[in-house]
Amino acid sequence: MARQRAGKIKQVIALMLVSILLVFSATGCGKTSSAKKEEQIVFRMAIVDGEASPIYKGAKKMADEVLKKTNGRIKIVVVTGGALGDERGSVELCSQGDLDIASAANSVLTNWIPEMNILDQAYLWENEEQAHAAVDGPLGDLIEKAAYDKLNVHVIGYLESGFRDTFSKKPIKTMSDFKGIKIRTMQNQYHMAAFQSFGAMPTAMAYNEVFTALQQGTIDACENAVSNCLSNGYYEVTKNVTYSHHAFTYVPVMISDKAWKKIPKDLQDEFMEGCKEGYVAERQYLKEENDKAVTELKKKGVKFWNIDMDQLRKAYKQEAKEKNFTFDPKWQAAVDQTIKEHPTKGE
Repeated sequence: MARQRAGKIKQVIALMLVSILLVFSATGCGKTSSAKKEEQIVFRMAIVDGEASPIYKGAKKMADEVLKKTNGRIKIVVVTGGALGDERGSVELCSQGDLDIASAANSVLTNWIPEMNILDQAYLWENEEQAHAAVDGPLGDLIEKAAYDKLNVHVIGYLESGFRDTFSKKPIKTMSDFKGIKIRTMQNQYHMAAFQSFGAMPTAMAYNEVFTALQQGTIDACENAVSNCLSNGYYEVTKNVTYSHHAFTYVPVMISDKAWKKIPKDLQDEFMEGCKEGYVAERQYLKEENDKAVTELKKKGVKFWNIDMDQLRKAYKQEAKEKNFTFDPKWQAAVDQTIKEHPTKGE
């Protein structure tokens, strides 16, 4: 309880400091008093990633485009590194109206919107086009309605960390190579079921414990976006990356209803247009960052392996059937519609 209270105090202090900085920023430290500056609306946006990440670049692009399209009338200040709380904490603050804009991985949002667990399935999408079409279309509509109904927030964009791959000490070239491998995953029954179906031994642990666990041999492998293998230094102990592409991670961005109501009606469309340009641009930033990471990792001695994903997909589907994974019919229909309208090449 003492640790929780200390965390809450730190969160409140961080919010107060950012609020003070925003006041000085908006007023020009008291040196100017133009009506235009007084009318500017300033929002805080919380992300847990650092400034070197594609997520930050996308968030910054959203802020830049919103400022541009609203002619400077709406400014978004991006606060990085979890300074305003972790993903779950920032969503709670946003829901309460104490934080303007929050972001969180889709898995985190299942705490309030259980129907979103459909996005946690392994091998849900076969390519980025399907993943993007889903949130840009019928599935996005369901997410946005549920977020408003259950959290009192408006979804204004979908940043992403994309497909997740496997980083391991020993080469994993075929599904049989997964046998007996201890791999760190999120506390996610669908991800864990996937690696169980491959023959691995999934272990859930905190993200900040992964590097040490790899060093000490507690685990043999982990999984994430390729760029994280470089940025987190995993390449020092995992010299192999397997393109398993087993899951896709979205990072929805939400604005509190309290903050949304501060946006004049004549600026709402421009605000949303700016947000969309930003999160769509992040998709390209992520691709560039992953490509760059592959080049750098190869220089550091990391080897990359392709694997028969159809075999992995088949194994997971069988495991899912045995575990009787089922999902909300409306959400399942939206997924099915997306796949039907955006088939893979050759279908």
